[in-house]
Amino acid sequence: MLGGLSSGTTIITLDERGSNIPSEQFAEMIRRWRDDGVANASFLIGGADGHATSVLDRSTLKLSFGALTWPHMLVRVMLAEQLYRAMTILSGHPYHRS
Repeated sequence: MLGGLSSGTTIITLDERGSNIPSEQFAEMIRRWRDDGVANASFLIGGADGHATSVLDRSTLKLSFGALTWPHMLVRVMLAEQLYRAMTILSGHPYHRS
């Protein structure tokens, strides 16, 4: 999995043992990465047995969408929604509060 990533990529692993953070904090992390000039960020979804230790060791953020197990296709949709929500928070758009 790591072999396909470019050098210097910020790695965010989605794993049930990761941090469960509010949308505002997630948006703030993205803002910081953007403002610090992070060029690439990759979100890696864990398999049935989670991520390999080598992947977790390289991860900048270990993120959880809760202790429940989610199908990969649903996690993709949930991640897309959270990225959209983060962008609306950062731009001051009212989507986040509706």
